[in-house]
Amino acid sequence: MMASASSDVSQFHHTPSYCEENVYLLCKKLCADGVVDASDLFVVFISNEHKHIPLWHQKASHRADGIILWDYHVICVQKKRKQAKSVDLVWDLDSTLSFPSTLASYVSDGIRPSFELFSEFQRVFRIVHAPLFLRYFASDRRHMKDSEGNWMSPPPEYKPIVAQDGTVHNLNQFIEMSTKDVLEDVGEDSVNAVFTKQLGVLVGESQLEQFFSCISS
Repeated sequence: MMASASSDVSQFHHTPSYCEENVYLLCKKLCADGVVDASDLFVVFISNEHKHIPLWHQKASHRADGIILWDYHVICVQKKRKQAKSVDLVWDLDSTLSFPSTLASYVSDGIRPSFELFSEFQRVFRIVHAPLFLRYFASDRRHMKDSEGNWMSPPPEYKPIVAQDGTVHNLNQFIEMSTKDVLEDVGEDSVNAVFTKQLGVLVGESQLEQFFSCISS
């Protein structure tokens, strides 16, 4: 199975409102199916301190342009590190764009950095190397229950994800981010850090494509 612009999205597990778990399973399936090595995958959390981030071409939107305001969203970026001229890809199970999309087209059409936003809607991207994410991420889904303990959206049928060290919930650590904490500049040190830091690195929307262009074999 080869990654292409026409991969069958229906072959991947998807539970509405549980994008972090959907991406967790997507990473595992891409590796299990031989599409890509885990070392070539990066999990990207998108949010900000206000928990208001706009994305376009989202299936959950009721507008023609597909815009929706998420509190946070999670996608997977594929970077073939051993192929110098390879195209970076975005796997987003909630997008109406090609699956996968090229990173350039996803940024241009789905993120639209050229669209002038008020400061409260400025997006921050937490880039986490997939092997670290698969090892450390955990969610008992507490964030999807209201004050009375009722589900705000039906949970997946499978058991909650537990980290390899036994941690049962740390989703909040991944989605807490602020524009003031993004990298001042993208350099060798910051790129190298993504391979060692459990919570990855934070970049602004103008730095996203540059960050991945700096990753080499």
